Amino acid sequence: MVISRRRFIHAAAGASALLIAPLAVPRLAFARADTERRFVFVIQRGAADGLNIVMPYGDPAYAPLRGSLAMDPAGATKLDGMFALHPALVETARMYAAREALFVHAVASPYRDRSHFDGQNVLETGGSAPYQVKDGWLNRLAGLLPPGPDAIAFAPSVPMALRGRTAVTSYAPSALPPAQDDLLMRVTQLYQHDAQLQPLWEAATATRAMVGGDANTRARQDAGTLGKFAAGLLARDDGPRIAMIETAGWDTHSAQTQRLTTTLKGLDALLAALRDGLGPHWAHTTVLVATEFGRTAAENGTGGTDHGTASAAMLIGGAVAGGRVIADWPGLRQADLYEARDLKPTTALDALIAGAAAESLRLDPQRTAQALFGQTATAHRPVDGLMRA
Repeated sequence: MVISRRRFIHAAAGASALLIAPLAVPRLAFARADTERRFVFVIQRGAADGLNIVMPYGDPAYAPLRGSLAMDPAGATKLDGMFALHPALVETARMYAAREALFVHAVASPYRDRSHFDGQNVLETGGSAPYQVKDGWLNRLAGLLPPGPDAIAFAPSVPMALRGRTAVTSYAPSALPPAQDDLLMRVTQLYQHDAQLQPLWEAATATRAMVGGDANTRARQDAGTLGKFAAGLLARDDGPRIAMIETAGWDTHSAQTQRLTTTLKGLDALLAALRDGLGPHWAHTTVLVATEFGRTAAENGTGGTDHGTASAAMLIGGAVAGGRVIADWPGLRQADLYEARDLKPTTALDALIAGAAAESLRLDPQRTAQALFGQTATAHRPVDGLMRA
């Protein structure tokens, strides 16, 4: 049967989509930089409950305020005399014991109005108000590094934090089965003399080779597999050096105890897979875990919590000077709460991000803060002393 060139190109376009094997969710995005140091941003979409992730068991008001949600410190990992880590974070606790993890409590972005979409926009752009800034702080961070290949977003659309002037290639996974080698060879032959289609086809096949060809067709859709896949790319000599990984499931309005435990197990598996998969490169890696805002200090009527203000952030990695909790603790008495309902912010998330990014990638802290957070950079000095010397 003879088919027209137009029809064959249409079929070949479908074949190019088949180059993309199923990829575990949550989604991830990478940006390559010419450095041996790695920086990974894990966003917790949905407002993670920092009060039960890093529980302030030493605060007398904690248990009465949380009601049935109050965690028993006897079953958790005590970090110090004030804070304990949720028992689902088993591998994270091991990293803390190895001084490869630290936690920052009562932290928040400048945003205060408790809308997920607006809060995530402020967190990802580095602005002081929603939709004030049109690009993302992670993209601007990539722009501070020596030039390298395009940034890559492994998602149907590039996350806001990675959008901006630094070039980004979108890489969307497909649920379709992989194309056979014979078909790929025929498409290559068809395009080899086409000035427009040949470069596009070569770029697609190069990206496929970078992520391991058809190996990903066997990937299970779980956080551990995602972490292993991400680590494999980050560990490559020609791989990305800056990454963003999206996680979801943190909006625990009801049945929080069970839901939070499940989501934290996934995060723990993700972080452990990054550690194990990066091998010797883990010593030069920093993973920042942060959310758009926290949750209410008190339990609601459905066994959960509502949108709040301050939360807890994490810094994980072999480059991190860990084994500690950083907190200017505001307290949980009614008079100490923000608007009489939320954990009060005492540390600026912007300052934490700027300090962690600058120290991790060996950049000037003030220049980094100015590039990432602009007008808000002067309000808060970048947090220092976060990385090993």
